[in-house]
Amino acid sequence: MTQPHLQPAPAAASGAGAGITLVNLNMLFVRYYDKVERELHVPLGTLYLTASLEQAGLAVDFRDYQLCPAEDPFAREAILRHLADPAPIIGLSCMANLLPFTILTAKILKEAYPDRTIALGGVGPFGVEEPILARFPWIDVIAYGEGERSGPALVKALRTGGDLRDVPGIVFRHGDEIVRTPPAPRIEDLDSIPGPAYHHIDLGRYEGYNLMSSRGCPYPCTFCSVAPIWGRQPYFRSNRHIIDEMRWLHEEHGVRLFLFQDEFFVASDERARSFSRDLIASGLDVKWKAFGRINLIGPDTMKIMAESGCCEIRYGVESGSDAVLERTKKGFHAADVIPVISTAVGIFDRVDTFYVWGYPFETMEDFNQSIFQMVSFRMMGARVLPSLLCFLPQTDIYRELDGPDKLEFCEWLFPEYMVTGHEVCDRTGVTIQDDHRGVFDFVRQHPDLFPGFFHYDLDNNVLPKLEILQEMGFYLRDREALITRDVTETDSCGAHSPKEASGRSRMLRS
Repeated sequence: MTQPHLQPAPAAASGAGAGITLVNLNMLFVRYYDKVERELHVPLGTLYLTASLEQAGLAVDFRDYQLCPAEDPFAREAILRHLADPAPIIGLSCMANLLPFTILTAKILKEAYPDRTIALGGVGPFGVEEPILARFPWIDVIAYGEGERSGPALVKALRTGGDLRDVPGIVFRHGDEIVRTPPAPRIEDLDSIPGPAYHHIDLGRYEGYNLMSSRGCPYPCTFCSVAPIWGRQPYFRSNRHIIDEMRWLHEEHGVRLFLFQDEFFVASDERARSFSRDLIASGLDVKWKAFGRINLIGPDTMKIMAESGCCEIRYGVESGSDAVLERTKKGFHAADVIPVISTAVGIFDRVDTFYVWGYPFETMEDFNQSIFQMVSFRMMGARVLPSLLCFLPQTDIYRELDGPDKLEFCEWLFPEYMVTGHEVCDRTGVTIQDDHRGVFDFVRQHPDLFPGFFHYDLDNNVLPKLEILQEMGFYLRDREALITRDVTETDSCGAHSPKEASGRSRMLRS
């Protein structure tokens, strides 16, 4: 059986024979005081880009930094060893939590290979491209938007000496000027994109198998960092296209659990039912997880999703306060959430409910309403996943702050989604080690580039709420509690785990 949506795979290129060395720098790497946790997920975005570059006739040297074998992958020696002898163009892709590491890695690579062109991409640098280029001369160009459109054009222009102003969706330095080219038109037919370049990786080494069913979300949630990247316009793959890929991964590589991590998988009752019916009709016996939306799927849809293999549904509730839900433009009310979650826990093996806390405008009354709802859902058997608000440059909630001067850095408390792997974590906070303190000094020097590491009003907004969350068991107070308590039974933010729900999770609802 051939891999769907691709021509026969070209031979993988080495750095010397390639036009670009493309590096995935997204990692789930967490240090605890007694161990290191690494969870390998298929680097889907960079594999899609690789496939489009190869379709354009360009040789790609693909490197997944998740596979760096070093005990400390953030050490200079590990970086140079894993990324040795790169192609003339080095493309680095990252998310916001590893943007500081990526910028500093780019400097290391430029010092070692001064003749290489270094390009950044991914969601990490989105919204701060100009100041990055203005401050860090070792970075030459930053791509934004869909890489399938800008990537091949950029590599060809760099190789041939073409005018970068003709390349859509990039920001680059031209003398003393920083130039931003217009974005490329969105790709409306996602079935037309060549499938991920799986031939560049050993699929058997990975634990999490992500699938893309859509790109973009139309909702205006003010704290969301993803919807603005796609211009709040969603486009979708067809059911057949998705199921063909699932079948190939299952039959050729033994994958039986898939993660739909796009924000708008459940775009409507009808779309979710249609996909579930088609998956059942395909005869494919697999499990899958997806994000839902409180106001978009009803009980009948939940049942057919579960029948088709959906073992986990994830809901972004975000707050139990109507005032906060209105201010963040969620589009539903706190009362709407209760029947949805109570129905879902009786249908799915696991139900995740996400909450955000620490909003600048969240009063203690608002926060307590969230706590009451969170405790209620935990008693029902849902998994409750509170996350400290993460300010990212492209979000409306950050822009409302009127600049980074209102934010504070805390040595021992980072928002969950900004953990980088440099720090030592436990469920009581983080500790910055001397070996990696320079990374966090770098973060503190550039709060406008890395606002996700900062907080709004620690003493009056964040710390009092943290204390209540600790009292209710959502966070632990001290390391002794961490040692004596089975942390596998506590709620956590690790919502992207590729594992299925345990028997205990099911028993909680019986």
